[in-house]
Amino acid sequence: MTPNDYFRALLEVATVVNSSLEPAVVLRKITEQTARAMNCKASTIRLLNRTGDILLASADYGLSEGYLRKGPVEVGKSGLDADVLAGRLIHLRDATSDGRFQYPENARAEGLVSVLSSPLVANSKAIGILRVYSAVERDFSDDECSFMQGVANISAVAIANARMHEALRKNYELLTSYNYQVFED
Repeated sequence: MTPNDYFRALLEVATVVNSSLEPAVVLRKITEQTARAMNCKASTIRLLNRTGDILLASADYGLSEGYLRKGPVEVGKSGLDADVLAGRLIHLRDATSDGRFQYPENARAEGLVSVLSSPLVANSKAIGILRVYSAVERDFSDDECSFMQGVANISAVAIANARMHEALRKNYELLTSYNYQVFED
């Protein structure tokens, strides 16, 4: 890809993020756009649970249901994910033979080889991971790595905004419900 292709793809991701406050819709489109732009087989977004020990599947593109149900992604058992959540962009040339990858046999069965993972950081805190999977062994260029980090940064802002929107909506519903009850009594 040329630098202009990355700019266009980043614009498409930013447009998707700006198109909806529905997290599921936004995250699904981000994974699809990222995989396509990077010529990868698949992409996922996993967000940390409340305790920070499990990465929950939040959006995916290009993966089978069987692969997605392989088991919990536990930060303590995945050296790769612990490193990414510490703020590092990590490339595994062959995830099926790298001991940091938690489910190498499942990756092999799914036809996944190379992996590039970027942290999702909001308010200086890791909230999850954006990952792309290639069906062939490959290196990711500096431009691809920069693109991935840009998408991850935009995605983290979108997730934080969607969470804030949802909290405000719930507070508004609670407040209007309470006010309505007060005036009824």
